[in-house]
Amino acid sequence: MLKNIVGRHIPEPEPENGVDIVSPQRYRILRRKIVALMAVVSILPLLTLAAINYYEHQATLTGEIQNPLRVLVSKTRNSFEIFLAERTSTVSLIASAYPFEDLANEKVLNRIFQVMRREFVGFVDLALIDSKGDLRSYVGPYDLRGRNYAEQAWFHQVSIKGKYMSDVFMGFRKFPHVVIAVQHTGEDGRSWVLRATIDTSQFDRIIAAMSLEPGGDAFLVNREGVLQTDSLLYGKVLDKLPFPMPAPSFETNVVNILTPAGEEAFLSYTYFADADFVLMAVKPRPSVLQTWYSVRIDLLIIFLAGVAAIFVAVYQITNVIIRRLRESDERRLSAIHQMEHTQKLSSIGRLAAGVAHEINNPLAIINEKAGLMRDLIGLRPDFLDKERFLAQVDAIIASVNRGRSITQRMLGFARRMDVKIEPLDINRVLTETMGFLEREAQYRNVSLERELAEGLPPIPSDQGQIQQVFLNVLNNALFAVADGGHIRVVTADLDEHFVAVSIQDDGCGMCEETVKHMFEPFFTTKKDKGTGLGMSITYGIVKRLGGEIQVSSKQGEGTTITILLPKKQAEG
Repeated sequence: MLKNIVGRHIPEPEPENGVDIVSPQRYRILRRKIVALMAVVSILPLLTLAAINYYEHQATLTGEIQNPLRVLVSKTRNSFEIFLAERTSTVSLIASAYPFEDLANEKVLNRIFQVMRREFVGFVDLALIDSKGDLRSYVGPYDLRGRNYAEQAWFHQVSIKGKYMSDVFMGFRKFPHVVIAVQHTGEDGRSWVLRATIDTSQFDRIIAAMSLEPGGDAFLVNREGVLQTDSLLYGKVLDKLPFPMPAPSFETNVVNILTPAGEEAFLSYTYFADADFVLMAVKPRPSVLQTWYSVRIDLLIIFLAGVAAIFVAVYQITNVIIRRLRESDERRLSAIHQMEHTQKLSSIGRLAAGVAHEINNPLAIINEKAGLMRDLIGLRPDFLDKERFLAQVDAIIASVNRGRSITQRMLGFARRMDVKIEPLDINRVLTETMGFLEREAQYRNVSLERELAEGLPPIPSDQGQIQQVFLNVLNNALFAVADGGHIRVVTADLDEHFVAVSIQDDGCGMCEETVKHMFEPFFTTKKDKGTGLGMSITYGIVKRLGGEIQVSSKQGEGTTITILLPKKQAEG
């Protein structure tokens, strides 16, 4: 039962339609629904993004593997076609350039053959065959005298088509070779066939020039799937391929195949237009998922951390919502006759207190850990850069205090509190702010010089806002200077009204037009690296605090920005 809220007893509320509106079960069901809905709405875009990223990465990886392989196979096919075309043209030229009687003379034929071997690599022998299929003259390492080829299939093909190029075969020569035969008909109507044998070792040299990566393989096959060259993975010359031939195409294509070992691989292939050859190159297909984990492990970690953070945040926010909802129901039921305005003010106060409490908890932990660091450093007299680390710890503690001041301003929002004005040591605030930029300055070898006047009077101002002013100006100076440049910070007691802070750099400087517009919102010279709001905000803060800001700049020489801060608090 609810008891005595706002000083008087309120009777227990009656159920609405038979359901207790403040029942714990009702809020548990509502909590589950809100958590489920918020989790789905929050995580679904992340899952969608992860899926899109995964498939895009898979497609990109596949393209990066396939495109170079496709180009390599196309270039190698061109090399093969040029090689075969040169040999075919050579045989055709000789068949048409010399009369039958000269070619039938083995001395003349031998002289022609020696020129051919000297100019073109790969020729093994050369033979002249008459229209009846009889071998009339031969130059080469074998004894072929008296042979007749009239019943050979290749002889009939060359008689019909005029040219013939065989697949790779052994024959009685006992080594892989191809035959090129060309028919020619003389002016007297007499025809003959000039046939040359070519050693296929040149095929192996062309394939070796592809310089495939480890695990890859390239080879030549005929259209029946018989190897025309040795393969590292699928057998020797004249062995049958262990997988089906791909669809004929004179363009270079890449398809997925399953190797005899059961592994997926990319097969790039192209059919020859003027020969019954097919050039193939096989490259093992890497596991895209494994590559995803190795290349994108950082994104996966961020994704999982993001999902965990969303669940935690959704659960906490839902608890706050349910708690507030329950409190609101209870308060509505217990104070239904109170003024609506009073209810709204109390709700704002509770919300501000809850936010401040949630923020102050991690701030308290940071403050405690920073204090522990300071104590540990103090206990070690031989600690390197002790003073520097102590200064950084002090800066952390100061930032914690600044965060606490922010929560106090949140609490004071309902009471219409303005910025917190307090006496500030400008030299201390500057030193603290410059400490945030020391690491980047050291990395870029930029010199941060200080010339801080002693005995400056404290000025009434808001530390968070004045620190933001200094940070914006110093960041702009650091952006403007090149590596190895100089930034100089000078403070001075200007007169009875102002304290001056001058930040000078030897960077690229600005033209008069840039200086004229630099305080305008969204004006920037950093292109896509800036929003154009930094200096506009800086100008607004300085004006709100009752100060002035002056700019002096020259292109190629640097920029000086002087900030005048009042010694007395601005009225209004």
